[in-house]
Amino acid sequence: MKKLFQLYKRYEMIINYLFIGGLTTLINFVTFFAMRYFGIGLVLTNTTANIVSVIFAFFANKSVVFHSDYSSKKKFWFELISFLVLRGVSLLLDNLIMIIGVDWLHGNEILVKILDQVIIVIANYLFSKLIFLRKK
Repeated sequence: MKKLFQLYKRYEMIINYLFIGGLTTLINFVTFFAMRYFGIGLVLTNTTANIVSVIFAFFANKSVVFHSDYSSKKKFWFELISFLVLRGVSLLLDNLIMIIGVDWLHGNEILVKILDQVIIVIANYLFSKLIFLRKK
């Protein structure tokens, strides 16, 4: 049990990020497929799902994964704006993958969305590290 705890402590940030990333992806999928069920267009659906999941991801990553405090308003706003800008970049990548995979290549929407989310989770982890773990 002690070795398991030591292993967790060693990889805590990555384990927590994958857990929060899983929840964020679940929120994204539920929003995406619910909207698609009602016939809403691909880009609007994907963008809305991204926005809903990003709001959750910011607070969860800030608190649970990177343990970034709320020590000042300036720091909070810097992190929030940086997070949103970088997630905007990943949203462009997200939409591009979905458009190419589904609209252009006529791939299976579910499989393309899963592949898309794997790529986005990796990109967002790297982006988040830049924001929350930057040197003072």
